[in-house]
Amino acid sequence: MKLDELQELTDEELNQKLLEAKKNLFNLRFQLATGQLDNYARIKAAKKDIARVYTVKKQKELSAGNQV
Repeated sequence: MKLDELQELTDEELNQKLLEAKKNLFNLRFQLATGQLDNYARIKAAKKDIARVYTVKKQKELSAGNQV
């Protein structure tokens, strides 16, 4: 996920992306625990995706607060 792409999404779409990213991280952690994970960098990337979504959500929240 790129930051530019996320900024264009609506709040509902951001919530959906966040849910997908959290499910992905859960699955990666499950694979790690069972010894099936080959690329450990995917966990770090999944965490960064979650952080990006939270960042965009907060930016939109703050910008909406300034407009009112």
